[in-house]
Amino acid sequence: MANPKEKTPMCLVNELARFNKIQPEYKLLSEQGPAHSKVFTVQLTLGDQHWEAEGTSIKKAQHAAAAKALEGTKFPKPTARPSRSEGKNPDSVTPTVELNALCMKLGKKPMYKPIDPYTGMRSTYNYTMRGGTYPPRYFYPFPVGPLLYQVELSIGGQQFHGKGRTRQAAKHDAAAKALKVLQNEPLPEKPEVNGKEPDDENLNKSEISQVFEIALKRNLPVNFEVTKESGPPHMKSFVTKVSVGEFMGEGEGKSKKISKKNAAIAVLEELKKLPPLPTVEKMKPRIKKKTKSIVKTSPEYGQGMNPISRLAQIQQAKKEKEPEYMLITERGLPRRREFVMQVKVGVHTAEGMGTNKKVAKRNAAENMLEILGFKVPQPQPPKPALKTEEKSSWRGKEWPCPEPAVSVPGVRMPYLSHQQLPAGILPMVPEVAQAVGANQGHHTKEFSRAAPNPAKATVTAMIARELLYGGTSPTAETILKSSNSSGHVPHGPLTRPSEQLDYLSNVQGIQVNL
Repeated sequence: MANPKEKTPMCLVNELARFNKIQPEYKLLSEQGPAHSKVFTVQLTLGDQHWEAEGTSIKKAQHAAAAKALEGTKFPKPTARPSRSEGKNPDSVTPTVELNALCMKLGKKPMYKPIDPYTGMRSTYNYTMRGGTYPPRYFYPFPVGPLLYQVELSIGGQQFHGKGRTRQAAKHDAAAKALKVLQNEPLPEKPEVNGKEPDDENLNKSEISQVFEIALKRNLPVNFEVTKESGPPHMKSFVTKVSVGEFMGEGEGKSKKISKKNAAIAVLEELKKLPPLPTVEKMKPRIKKKTKSIVKTSPEYGQGMNPISRLAQIQQAKKEKEPEYMLITERGLPRRREFVMQVKVGVHTAEGMGTNKKVAKRNAAENMLEILGFKVPQPQPPKPALKTEEKSSWRGKEWPCPEPAVSVPGVRMPYLSHQQLPAGILPMVPEVAQAVGANQGHHTKEFSRAAPNPAKATVTAMIARELLYGGTSPTAETILKSSNSSGHVPHGPLTRPSEQLDYLSNVQGIQVNL
């Protein structure tokens, strides 16, 4: 419940049962569900009335049944008792507390003095035994009225009287009367300390702390020293001497702490008489702004950087939205995929292609930098005067594929491909390379064997290259259509190397032994 003091439904049901002189009875009817999520059913009986309710625990089910009983019961309900706080200050602030706070602001101290209570009516019978008479065995005095306590409140020469059934009630009465009079009095002005009005914080500071603060502002040394200790062990008396620069003070007390405080009070009176310190305006510290040594938006900056990072830095320097990359398409065979990425910067878009997403993203960023004007063309390296002969080692490099020297009528020559060999394909040995037409160039020096039919070898090389990189061969299809042979033309790309080799051997009439 929100209010912890509010009575629970079970508590209210118990009060209802006591008022009607009946006994409430709770009975557990069933228990259902798994061990971690039980549901309990409880029945409440009041007289001849019954209510059932469910809950995740037995206590919650009892409260739910009690709430139903309070709503649907026919038994008369007891009258609600007034709260003790009704008729009082809702903030629980008594007149004595308010008066103490006001007296602290006024600098006055309230003094409560109890007066003999009003005794009321008492019997006038004389119980003395001087007359030789005996008191009656049974004596019935006159009725005595209730006692009234009286309190006298003194505040700054003013007296207020209060009455009440208790001593505290009499104090409250006197404080309420004093509040009506003192609320209209103006607050006294704060005394100046060293030419300045004391802050509210100093009111809570001890005299010793104030002495150290004043000495710190005036660069004065402070020294406390116990000079005298007298008296028996159970009643010691200490004398403490304090020196603040040229000012001296002494204090005496029953303990060293009290004597030190009294000494600080004595020297504080002398320190308050000093002239005020000159006010010095505090200069605001100048914060130097760091100048940017590198202009990241110039075309000359970051030419050797990753274009993706370079493009992001340019957008951050412009305080604009960062580039957005998106995959447009993915095409090609499983081992020779080609990805197309698109980058968007503001209203500009650019695309880039690559063998993987990372390369395509980089190429797209380079194209966008060129569109935005942040790509400076690199100077071309000077050409050497003498051509040096390249090494004959082809390991780790692309195998040269020169254009064929012999053309076949009706056959379309494919473009030169600069892609590397795919995984699983080994480079050709020199004899095979010479046979398929790779004998042009500086490698010819190492080979002495010539191809028997250069035209046929060149066409075979073209068909093999087309099948290798595309899965289909337009050259082979043209040869099959022009020769009117019964060769089978595949409907789709050939992905397996064995199928490509079989197709090539059928078109060219070559016998292959595996």
